[in-house]
Amino acid sequence: MPRPLLYSIAMALLASAAAADTVQLGLRPYLLVKDMDNTPLKHTLESCASGPFQTSDFSIGHRGVPLGYPEHTEESYRAAARMGAGIVECDVTFTSDKALVCRHSQCDLHTTTNILATEMARSCRQPFQPAVLNTAGEVVSPATATCCTSDITVAEFKTLQGKQDGFNPNAVTVADYLQLNAGGNTGTLLTHRESIALFQQLNVKMTPELKSPEVAMPFKGMGQTDYARKMIDHYKEAGVAPSRVWPQSFNLDDVLYWIEHEPDFGRQAVYLDDRDSDSRFNHRDPDTWNPNMEQLVASGVNIIAPPIWMLLEAEGGQIVPSTYAKAAQAAGLDIIAWTLERSGSLREGGGWYYQTLNGDKPNQATGNGGVINREGDVMRVMDVLAREVNVTGIFSDWPATVTYYANCMSLE
Repeated sequence: MPRPLLYSIAMALLASAAAADTVQLGLRPYLLVKDMDNTPLKHTLESCASGPFQTSDFSIGHRGVPLGYPEHTEESYRAAARMGAGIVECDVTFTSDKALVCRHSQCDLHTTTNILATEMARSCRQPFQPAVLNTAGEVVSPATATCCTSDITVAEFKTLQGKQDGFNPNAVTVADYLQLNAGGNTGTLLTHRESIALFQQLNVKMTPELKSPEVAMPFKGMGQTDYARKMIDHYKEAGVAPSRVWPQSFNLDDVLYWIEHEPDFGRQAVYLDDRDSDSRFNHRDPDTWNPNMEQLVASGVNIIAPPIWMLLEAEGGQIVPSTYAKAAQAAGLDIIAWTLERSGSLREGGGWYYQTLNGDKPNQATGNGGVINREGDVMRVMDVLAREVNVTGIFSDWPATVTYYANCMSLE
């Protein structure tokens, strides 16, 4: 079945649920289980097909459900809750008047909203520049634009519509750049406070990520610690219990600030680990980890969240926990993994999120040179993360898949 048709059917099923608290998974988890190798795990997962399915905190809606809806929109968040995600994410950044809003990046409005098709395009840090073509119609330089939340006020931000993240680098018109002619869903943008109110209404827990500013700090008098404190203040003002909030940051200093100055919220502060971007870091060599796992624990960090590939290895044709995963376990850290269903086809290796499992030489005949070779292998990956790495939750772009597994394995 063509992928767009599959998601159209799945989203129609989600929308048709009669009761507001009914978990609706759509077709995808069932198709993934059907695609698995004939193993005891497949048989166990097949036995759960009739449900019933309940919301699970093991299932975390990454930006909502960006595989089917514009990310960080009301519609995407509602879909995540309907798919049984017990925790939903708002990535937090700020506008020119220092209001906190939900966006994955401070400067992604040109690819995730319709801003270039509005009068606000004139406010963008870098207005739209069409692709330059030679006489043969070949692209000499791609189309560009950069539009940031910090370029506009929160009132202006609220007039925008969310769209599926993406752009056409070969575009010579704004409409082609935004890929608006491709159709698809649009979504309602939310401030951080609005996301909290919505999550309370949906009775889901919350994991806000403090995004790295793409403007010089302090910004109009707001320093980094002011920014980190302001995000937590919104939960206090809304009367949200700290036990329902997992604040996250890739910036370890943010996490340490919450631990020291907001200890009730700092207990569940999540250190998002992307140190692989440092060429000196090797997830297989603890001597390259600065700080190491024991030092993180000594500083008060309780939860670490690396990408999936850092937690897994291929060994003897099997998927096993990595050196990194074992060290985190030994240090007593809770582990959250990101992000399932975000990479490419597993038949073709799965891309960046599966790089320790997909071998060095993907090929058409066998699928890839590693231990994953079919879409159903996402369930094998999840099973090792849950049972052997002992992760406490998994971010997913289609949380229904994680919800299905969590219910089947009685993970709350």
